[in-house]
Amino acid sequence: MSKIIYLLSFVVILIPSQAHARSLEAQARVKIQTLNALIVTAENAGIDTLKEKMSVRTAEVFLDYADWDEAHKSINADYFRQVSAYKNTADQTAAELPDFERSEVILLLDEAIDYLTQLINGEVFRRPIPNLDWARVTHDGDQLTFNNQPVFLADYTWKPDIDRLTEYHGNLDGFFLMSPYVVNQYGAIKSNIVGELRDKPNGRIGFIFLNHKNTPQWARTKYGPGFAMREDTYTAYDIDNPGARELYSMLFKGTVPKMAGKKYTKLGYMLCNEPHFYTTERVWATGPVSEYTKDKFRVWLQQRHRSISRLNGLWKANFTDFDDITITIPISQNLQGTAKWYDWVSFNMDRVTDWYRFLKNEIRKYDPVAKVHLKIMPSLWTGNKRNHGIDFEELTRFSEIIGNDAGAPSALMWGHEEWQDRYAFEWKEICMAQDFQTSVSPEKIMFNSESHFLSTGRSRDLYQKSDIARATFWLAHMHGLNASQIWFWARKADGSIKNNAGKGYGGSNNQQPRIVNEVASTFMDLNSFAEEIMTMQRQRKALRLFYSQTSAINKDDHMDDVFELYEALNFEGLSLGFATRDILAEQDPNNWDVILVRKTEYVTQAELSALQAYLDQGGTVLLDDVSLKLNEYGQTHRSFLRAGNGTILRTTSLGQMVDKAMAILTERNKLPEVRVTETNNMDHKGCQWKCFKNADGNHILSVVNLGKGNATLSIELTSPNYTGTRCMDLFNGITVSSNPTLKPNEVFFVEVTGHRRR
Repeated sequence: MSKIIYLLSFVVILIPSQAHARSLEAQARVKIQTLNALIVTAENAGIDTLKEKMSVRTAEVFLDYADWDEAHKSINADYFRQVSAYKNTADQTAAELPDFERSEVILLLDEAIDYLTQLINGEVFRRPIPNLDWARVTHDGDQLTFNNQPVFLADYTWKPDIDRLTEYHGNLDGFFLMSPYVVNQYGAIKSNIVGELRDKPNGRIGFIFLNHKNTPQWARTKYGPGFAMREDTYTAYDIDNPGARELYSMLFKGTVPKMAGKKYTKLGYMLCNEPHFYTTERVWATGPVSEYTKDKFRVWLQQRHRSISRLNGLWKANFTDFDDITITIPISQNLQGTAKWYDWVSFNMDRVTDWYRFLKNEIRKYDPVAKVHLKIMPSLWTGNKRNHGIDFEELTRFSEIIGNDAGAPSALMWGHEEWQDRYAFEWKEICMAQDFQTSVSPEKIMFNSESHFLSTGRSRDLYQKSDIARATFWLAHMHGLNASQIWFWARKADGSIKNNAGKGYGGSNNQQPRIVNEVASTFMDLNSFAEEIMTMQRQRKALRLFYSQTSAINKDDHMDDVFELYEALNFEGLSLGFATRDILAEQDPNNWDVILVRKTEYVTQAELSALQAYLDQGGTVLLDDVSLKLNEYGQTHRSFLRAGNGTILRTTSLGQMVDKAMAILTERNKLPEVRVTETNNMDHKGCQWKCFKNADGNHILSVVNLGKGNATLSIELTSPNYTGTRCMDLFNGITVSSNPTLKPNEVFFVEVTGHRRR
């Protein structure tokens, strides 16, 4: 009897639930009809409706996804169980997911209907949006171009190549390349790959993904049992084994000639996915090295030190000759700050860079104009650790396209980090790392081939507001980004889940229609204002923070010190940059006004000489009282900076260094002619802003509130030639307050004008 009562109660519960789902579905379908009717009305009035058509498509796609999720709740529950934030409520979250998606679709349609109605009524105004043809996008220097205008591109990793999704949500082309395509020691390429490349059309702009995760069995046999190594990383073989060069030479010889010059290669050959070569005890993803590597190290040491007695003195060792040198790998972290540590970490970077130079040179044998990049994790630079083999500066410099996979965590599912007390999301990789890369290579485009602005393995929130998408992508483009492949689209064409979706699926954009809609909407706005965005990207970086890899290798907290200075300057309306030994040697010093050197105790003689040469040319250096004292081996420098023809200003605190830097820019009339004053309930600023004067003499101002709380701004023109300040919202074409209050993640994009004094 109790079983019958239970079944009856289940039916009673199920019927209202099903009815509610049908009701939400019906509401959404009616709203789609309403929006489509408004689109016709708007187009008859000459109003561009590309964005609303995108919203209709997004709604239709996610309504179908909701139906699939309704029929496969147990599958979704299994994916939610893999996510720490939902593992204890997996069944309930999976049961609620379809109606959540339908409700989100209704909200995005309501927003689109409301805005298009305002456009039709003349209450707001919008610039036309370029309707991109990805087959006609070209790569021209530091920009991507369509119809003679700069554009910004975005697609999603793994998104199905079907018209329904490529019309509005990205249409990236490319090819996947890996060494198992070489089927024998004579270099034969798999026949199906040869056929696919032969028949593949010129296509659309895209990139070549070079995968290093697998190695062919014949290569393991031929090159020895140690050839396959580090198989839990994205480079699963010994890069120093001579067989690696033979294998990849055969791969490129058999494939690159068939790809050379094709449109789908114009975003470059991605030489590696997230390369890292840690060799330290008790460090994530650390691994062994081979005798080939150790032999290379001995040669490297001999070239560096020349005499074994010099090395013995530095290492506090007693080797008889260079062939006698031994080193234990993984190396102990306790050795950081010693000569042995410095030499090994430097060598590890050099041998990895040499490997990627080899790959680039081999590709260029068959595609002489090929461009390359690497998907470098920016945390390998912004973080304190350096024993990972990645020379962020040199790999950026030798690539024709700046590559990375920067992220912006906003909803950590475990642990706590300092940024959470101050900011809405972690912006260090978007701002500081991108500013470093564009300082190294200002003439190149930047391609984030695995954008983690929406989610990471540790940061996820199914119910997150869509404004995070606009804030992160808008900010990233202010700091140099040109193209993105977003992580990720893990649904197949029918809405089912890809087998490799893994732990990253539950709570991701695959279940967030408003997030996906906002990404596309943001890129449409970026492309409507692409000229303005590119002007901001190209702004002169008047302040340069000195970065020494020597200090980063030897200190356990150096990048924390670098970030402390960067953060103190990042909210002053400036385009910040970096200076290194090579930047000082290769770039025009007129590109900056002052170099700031802070908490940089260790520098090589070459770094010190580069700073001295800058001063001798009349440069200005702000210097604290602890920097530039020691060489790479911890020995006291015998020489020190002299002012020469330039100026050295001494500082004793962070605040004093910031104040002096701003005073120099004020004195030289290098500050923006717009003043943005922020009031919030925190003890620090949170609104990051940039501005420039356009051809009409007006100021274009972009502000993103990175702070945790609301911020009220006071926007004023500093020129005495004007009275009052007027702001026109560029997104909506209407006048707005010059004292706005911005919510966290809000983007404020305006043209600032004033009344000219008579």
